[in-house]
Amino acid sequence: MYIPRDLEKEIRKYLSAREIIAIVGARQCGKTTLILNLLKQLENKKSIKAISFDDIKTLSLFENDMDSFCQLYVKDYDLLFIDEVQYAKESGKKLKYIYDNFSIKMIISGSSSSELSVQSLKYLVGRIFIFTLYPFSFKEFLLAQNPRLVPLYEKAKYGAEITVELNHQLQEFILFGGYPRVVLAKNHEEKITVLKNIVNTYLLREIREVLGLKEDFKLLKLIKSLSLQIGNLVNYNELSSLSELSYSDVKSYLNILEKTFICSLMLPFQSNKRTELVKNPKVYFYDLGFRNIIIDNFSVERADLGGMHENFIFSELVKNNFIPKYWRTKSKAEVDFILEKGKDVIPIEVKVNLSATNITRSFQSFLEKYHPSMGFITSSCFEDQLKVSPGKVHFIPHVKLISYLNAYIK
Repeated sequence: MYIPRDLEKEIRKYLSAREIIAIVGARQCGKTTLILNLLKQLENKKSIKAISFDDIKTLSLFENDMDSFCQLYVKDYDLLFIDEVQYAKESGKKLKYIYDNFSIKMIISGSSSSELSVQSLKYLVGRIFIFTLYPFSFKEFLLAQNPRLVPLYEKAKYGAEITVELNHQLQEFILFGGYPRVVLAKNHEEKITVLKNIVNTYLLREIREVLGLKEDFKLLKLIKSLSLQIGNLVNYNELSSLSELSYSDVKSYLNILEKTFICSLMLPFQSNKRTELVKNPKVYFYDLGFRNIIIDNFSVERADLGGMHENFIFSELVKNNFIPKYWRTKSKAEVDFILEKGKDVIPIEVKVNLSATNITRSFQSFLEKYHPSMGFITSSCFEDQLKVSPGKVHFIPHVKLISYLNAYIK
């Protein structure tokens, strides 16, 4: 069963362009499935070759005998798809050679952005468009679970009854996450088994083989520590102690976790942009199912529910191309998320439950200091508006936030 991805629309814009299309993202998030679906629609119009560097012989040919590689996989083809490109050494230099010497469209995919970072990009400047595919967003999750809800979800024009149904779907989503194979699993037991396999594949293959780390148990300790601190400021010394890694290794491993799309470090919002770079970030996971399997907790009633709801909002913002930051003062006034739109700033506060239009002192402090045109306080189901100077604060369910932001900001 194929679930359409929002990223498809963006990629289609560049299928006829000369530049290489690169799709990166975590393992098992659906990169190969998305691309093969696109290629299937082009097969009557173009001569297509699809290969994977997961195949050792193909990889060896690419790395050691470019002439033979081009003879077999480039010459006489209109389009070449290379999967698992992160396994190739000096891929950027070799892709540049193909790009400069052959009239062929290339699409590549990889589960780590590290091989498409500084070393590769210096060869591919002006020759590549890079897109990130994440596990399912909540909208894509609904397409798999109950597609009839999607038009209502997108327009955000529905009452309490639909909100209850969407919250029911949300409960499943924040427990088991959005990896496609997990979403399509038949029952909770199968979902947990799939998640265990994803973690094992990520830790044992991605880290050990691609990134060359030997001490998997320390990395696992680090990920577990991060899993228990979602939404908190990163304390490098504490993480070092818990994981038995050195301070410098903690920073290095966190960089690896970001580049392999497991977790993200969110920067603070500051008027002075230089200050943002030296303040400690907050940590969130791109997929809560991955996070929950790490701590082996899939209970509905739990102490960390507030952090999970906050993490859900973070991941939805990122998957919908927003760049969230957090706001925190020396006096510890704090707002969960800040979005920047030109000179305007939009504060977002996340609550598990809310039954009245109450604004916290921290949120009020932000309103008084920055005078945003609007703000959002999200919760499970409460919906209202409160006029403040100079704009409005919208009290909305979590499930309506993205639709409101798309309407008001984009």
